Order: sequence, then C-alpha cells, then structure tokens
Amino acid sequence: MSPVLDLGQYGISVKRVHRNLVPAALYEQAVKFDQGTLVASGALAARSGEKTGRSPKDKRIVEHPEYYDDVWEGNVNFPLSPASFQANRQRAIDYLNLHDEIYVVDGFAGWDPKYRLKVRVICVRPYHAMFMHNMLIRPSDEDLASFGQPDCTIFNAGQFPANPHTHGVDSSTSVSLSFKEHEMVILGTQYAGEMKKGIFTVMHYLMPERGVLSMHCSANEGDDGDVSLFFGLSEQARQRFRPTRGES
Repeated sequence: MSPVLDLGQYGISVKRVHRNLVPAALYEQAVKFDQGTLVASGALAARSGEKTGRSPKDKRIVEHPEYYDDVWEGNVNFPLSPASFQANRQRAIDYLNLHDEIYVVDGFAGWDPKYRLKVRVICVRPYHAMFMHNMLIRPSDEDLASFGQPDCTIFNAGQFPANPHTHGVDSSTSVSLSFKEHEMVILGTQYAGEMKKGIFTVMHYLMPERGVLSMHCSANEGDDGDVSLFFGLSEQARQRFRPTRGES
C-alpha cells in the first residue's frame, strides 16, 4: 500500500489520504468517527442517512455527441449537460476539500486482466471505503504500486446535497456519470450501492463493445471446470417487490 497519494490532479488538496486501508483499520475508523457498529456476525453496520436505497430518478448520463447514438435516453437514462456535470463535480470537490482526511480505494472492476477496469473511489466515510473494498477486485501491492491513472473515478460526496437549481438536477440528490470524463459524481445520497451500480453501468456500456457479455450475477466454478451462474434479486429488492395482500 502507498501511504501517500497526491490528488492534486482532481483539485483535491487534502493532506491525509488513506489509500486502500485494510478492513481492520476501516472498522476502527468507522466505529470511532462514523457511528459504525459491529453486529453479532462481526460485520460492520452503518447508517446511510435518509436514503436507504437507490435513487433511479436522480441518475444522469452526461450528454456528449460521440456517445449520443449509444445511450438510450428515457425513463432510466436521463440526460445532463456537460456544464451541469462540471458544476456537480466542483461541488463534490469543494466538499471533499473541507475535510482533514479522506479515503481512497483503488481496485479493479472485473477479474480478467484483459478486460478489467481500474477504478478509484474518493470518499469521506470509512463505511463507503469498506463497501468498495468488498465490491472491487483488490490489487496486490505490485498492482497498487503500478496502478497509474484509473479508468473510472468516483467522487462520493454523498453527505453534501446537490443544488436543485442546477440545470438538469431535480432534487438534492444527484448521481451523474460522464463516459467522456470517465468520472462519476455522487451528491445527496449516502447509500453505498450507488457506487456499485455506477460501475455496473460503466461495464455494461464498455464490455459489449469489446465482445464481452456483462452480467450482474455471481458464479461458482465446480471441480470439473463447470460453471454455475446465479441471478436473482437481493433481499432488499425482494422486499420491495413482494406482493401485498390481495395482489398477485
């Protein structure tokens, strides 16, 4: 692990940057400074504030001419102008710079080195860093030393609200993704799953162009090399879509 990481390229001047802390250190930070608690199983529990699930109506894809024919705008992919994205980005950077210390998680999306993406997450909450430590493929010390520039950077300033007066932003929550800038900005929601879903969106866009079918699932390989894929809703989603009495 690298004890020093310069984030000046993003306009971030925070001196204490915790890069790829081990889980024990993130647990300690979360319990001390983030109101985290440990449950009976030993897992870290943290609260995500008002937002306890995704905010699909607040997601935006930045409009760029070179991607216009590839993004189907509608009830899922709402457009956002580059100028509004930059306003959101600056708002997130300003918030991150208010802190004495922040967390960075560098990892890979995708296991195969031929297709995987280098992802960098910049956040304030150790809970968010721990979540992405679990979600991403963890780099070795050698991988980290040669990590270089990420393919996608997430600025998670979820504790700070978006400005609803920004053109294209309808509420205090905004999750915006720019394929051109290779960046994602999160404002107004501390729900950690927005980071995971954002990376899924990037992979679902890029992998088919490379002849790879991207799937949101898990896989087990048997002793003989046979593979089983597991698809299904999470427990939270099952609760959300479970019929109420009288429905079918």
